[in-house]
Amino acid sequence: MNITLTEARCIKVHATDNVAIVVNDQGLPAGSTFPDGLTLTEHVPQGHKVALSSIAKGAAILRYGEVIGYAARDIAQGSWIEESLVVLPEAPALETLPLATRVPPALPPLTGYTFKGYRNADGSVGTRNLLGITTSVHCVAGVVDYVVQMIEKQLLPRFPNVDGVVALNHLYGCGVAINAPAAVVPIRTIHNLALNPNFGGEIMVVSLGCEKLQPERLLAASDDVQAIDIGDNDIVRLQDEQHTGFGAMVAAIMQVAERHLERLNQRQRETCPAADLVIGMQCGGSDAFSGVTANPAVGFTSDLLVRCGATVMFSEVTEVRDAIHLLTPRAADEHVGKRLLEEMQWYDDYLSQGQTDRSANPSPGNKKGGLANVVEKALGSIAKSGSSAIVEVLSAGQRPTKRGLIFAATPASDFVCGTQQMASGITLQVFTTGRGTPYGLAAIPVIKMATRSALAQRWHDLMDINAGTIATGEESIEQVGWRLFECILAIASGDQQTWSDRWGIHNALAVFNPAPVT
Repeated sequence: MNITLTEARCIKVHATDNVAIVVNDQGLPAGSTFPDGLTLTEHVPQGHKVALSSIAKGAAILRYGEVIGYAARDIAQGSWIEESLVVLPEAPALETLPLATRVPPALPPLTGYTFKGYRNADGSVGTRNLLGITTSVHCVAGVVDYVVQMIEKQLLPRFPNVDGVVALNHLYGCGVAINAPAAVVPIRTIHNLALNPNFGGEIMVVSLGCEKLQPERLLAASDDVQAIDIGDNDIVRLQDEQHTGFGAMVAAIMQVAERHLERLNQRQRETCPAADLVIGMQCGGSDAFSGVTANPAVGFTSDLLVRCGATVMFSEVTEVRDAIHLLTPRAADEHVGKRLLEEMQWYDDYLSQGQTDRSANPSPGNKKGGLANVVEKALGSIAKSGSSAIVEVLSAGQRPTKRGLIFAATPASDFVCGTQQMASGITLQVFTTGRGTPYGLAAIPVIKMATRSALAQRWHDLMDINAGTIATGEESIEQVGWRLFECILAIASGDQQTWSDRWGIHNALAVFNPAPVT
């Protein structure tokens, strides 16, 4: 049960902060007085910052114990610090950052926790038993979508142990600079999507026939991907002369799908240690509560999972870049630290080529929710990483080679990040939101956590967990973190369903393509 606040309440994160955020729904009017005696001089919306003391023009504005900006003019104590009053500071200079200087000691192991998953031949474990249909080019997406509906109606009823069929459609494959250096990113991503543990190693490909990304190239090994070894009878090329008409194309895809469904149907869930989980952490529609409720709770859960021996990925480069100085000391060694810097620099250069920078990141919703700029957003975002050492850094779409806490470099876009994390092998994702989003993935269960009780109550049949109870004092970060941990085990086991899966709300895949389109 959620409580209604009857007194003015604000949250100050760090002892050195000179701002706090208003907790009360609808904000607070001028004249409101907090228990410590601070009185508001004007209305301050929920989640927005109030000056705890007078701040002179040009002085640092501190939240999380870090500089989130500088005062654009003199700011009086008790006044609203809205976005225009916060001058964006420079991003941390990458070449000066300490590497692996404060490596966190390993946390005590957490044993005895299990889930019921699908064990694959390569040792990975899926949380679902799905048929994934890989496409080599977007041209075939309409046909594949049509066939997926046919499979669901005609074939799946015969295979009760199969959870569903997913079309791995994307906008890549032709009309692109296939040999450009950056083309490695989308090709690697599409390749590794097919290898996600939730597809059980049963890989089939639908191709048009004339595209630049031929199936042979898509499936081939390269510097950082393993070859996918399937027979030619697992590839359907729509332009092959043997297909006379649309019906023949559909029948060919159905025939290949049926063979894979027969093998998938033989699989059963089995008890697996929590160490076999690969969990992605993401945030979207963030607000000022994200960094004090949901994301810290997710960070606590991340530590629990790492203690179990599991793999946890956090991402979103532009929402890490301005807090990178807090992460490089946590790198397990200097190599990992340097890899963090490489990914930050790569994205700096990528944005520069597009004649933009990190300041373009906060959305109108982020700002309405109290986030003044990308610095404040990043400081709250990295809370999802918990306190463990970072053991590996992945480029977009790469698969991990280690277990533990991993930074998987992706854009901050919800859809692109989700797709890239899926290519990196996550089998379940946790998604925090303050503004609200119905986001979901067809192949990966997505647990959505609300940062505010008002959102959890209003979107009661879309939010899986409410972290707003932390802001109101009903629960601690640790209590919500344990609730999330138990929810992960239940959903990974198939014993519980997320709201997005219950309603069938699933976003299209959005493969990151930084290479030229011709």
